[in-house]
Amino acid sequence: MQKYILNLFILFLSVTALAQEPELKTYSFTLEEAIEFALENNYSAINSDRDLVDARKQKWETIADGLPQINGSVSYQNQLKQPVSLLPAELAGGEPGTFIPVVFGQPQQMTATATLTQKIFDGSYIVGVQATKSFLSYSANNNEKTDQDVRKAVVEAYGNVLLAKESVAIFEKNKGTLENNLFETQKLFENGLSDEESVEQLQITLSSVDNQLKNAVRLENITLQMLNLVMGIAIDAPTQLEEDLDALAVKQIDFELMETEFNIENNVDYKMAINLTEQRFFEWKLARSRALPTLSSFVNYGSSSFADKFDFFSSDQDWFDSSVLGFDLSIPLFSSGKRSASTARAKIALEKAKTQLSEAEEQIRLQLEQAKSNYILSIEEYNTAKENLGLAERIENKNQIKYTEGLASSFDLRQAQTQLYDAQSGYLQSMVEVINKKTELELILNDPEKQL
Repeated sequence: MQKYILNLFILFLSVTALAQEPELKTYSFTLEEAIEFALENNYSAINSDRDLVDARKQKWETIADGLPQINGSVSYQNQLKQPVSLLPAELAGGEPGTFIPVVFGQPQQMTATATLTQKIFDGSYIVGVQATKSFLSYSANNNEKTDQDVRKAVVEAYGNVLLAKESVAIFEKNKGTLENNLFETQKLFENGLSDEESVEQLQITLSSVDNQLKNAVRLENITLQMLNLVMGIAIDAPTQLEEDLDALAVKQIDFELMETEFNIENNVDYKMAINLTEQRFFEWKLARSRALPTLSSFVNYGSSSFADKFDFFSSDQDWFDSSVLGFDLSIPLFSSGKRSASTARAKIALEKAKTQLSEAEEQIRLQLEQAKSNYILSIEEYNTAKENLGLAERIENKNQIKYTEGLASSFDLRQAQTQLYDAQSGYLQSMVEVINKKTELELILNDPEKQL
């Protein structure tokens, strides 16, 4: 009876432990939903958002540097051995030419001071404040660039998962057909109605397709994990894709996209090139501002107390107040040409940035034309691959019939099957290319109305 109770108790603990194990959440996405999810949860996107917040804080940090600053200090000193001064003895009625050792003051001292400082004029501060707007713009553009990279990565990963799934289905179908062919041919060979070479030909083809199927199954799992990683979720989380590769590819065929008016100012790479030029411009202004004088003011207020022992917080302790108002003016007079050379270098860097901006503009326009051409080519190859697949299926089907009726050799059948497998692979890859090439074109145009 005790053994029965013990086993029941162990079973109860096991069930309780299993019930407490956290289950991975199941996700289901269309391509558009996957992109939106990744823009919020992708690791790079999250850090990019933090960089943007950091840039806003840095802007205020720069501005606050020129606003009033108040600092306080408390100082405590205990002279363990007070310094001794010598006074002429004749001051106290002593002999002339002799000295009396005297200790001035009390051994312990405490001072509390508060100081207010304010910049009145500083050219570098003015330039720094002006540059904060450009820095914020750069941070925002960099954030947008990160979002584009995430969008592109999700589209590619999503398409690869669909490609792997379709590949598994096709290889399973091909394997089933080959197994039937091999079974029938083996029976014919055993009955003396076929040669051994036909059996061996089919065995070679079946082995190759079986290996491709196993690899496709592994790739299906790996590509799904890659998609999860890009989206910012656990790589082993069960994720379902709601899109079909063929339907998705058809949806991505949009010839109106080719007619979209291109505004280069919407392009992220161009905006970042503008930011670089602005940065070089402010660096040049900063170099010039170093030749200007700087003026600042300060006022402090403090109180000091002296005692023979630490009794500064007593109500009877005397405190002596002091206050100072002052101005600091710094005028650059002569730097042996250092400031002039620094300004000249900054000017050169600005001119180089302007040249790079012109180059970037032309490169982006060229990228646009290439992206349009690649997109059109992907659609043309998709249509061709679809037609070729239909032809290859009919040819393989005819050879299957001929082979069954003894009108075609195993070599002819294997050649038709290989041609079919190549057509299937080309068709799958062409659909992925349509999806990817459209995304590349959309990112260059950067028109929100034309994006997924």
